[in-house]
Amino acid sequence: MASWLGRFFGQQPATGPAWIEAGELRDRLARGETPLIVDVRGPDEFDGPLGHIEGALNVPLSALPAQIPEIGRAAAPVVLVCLTDKRSSQAAAALADAGIRDVAVLRGGMRAWRGE
Repeated sequence: MASWLGRFFGQQPATGPAWIEAGELRDRLARGETPLIVDVRGPDEFDGPLGHIEGALNVPLSALPAQIPEIGRAAAPVVLVCLTDKRSSQAAAALADAGIRDVAVLRGGMRAWRGE
């Protein structure tokens, strides 16, 4: 069975994360698709001026290692979010190292999501 990312983004490269654009994620959410959105910013950023994507789980990057088993049990593809896409790319690498493959990074992070 092809993964969600495989179906929608083509094959993932052997190195580096898969990417999703803000508009594409917005469209998919509007169609009722339900990825696990993991925001790896700190709680102050998550609740700060840019806010967060509705339904996102806040797991700061420093706390991610302890949450990898829970994320791995999710029966949905994972979309990682941060302010830009630097921390979420690091998170994607950590998930890949743990064997979690159905992962994408929101290109441009919350800045792109909010249109900055």
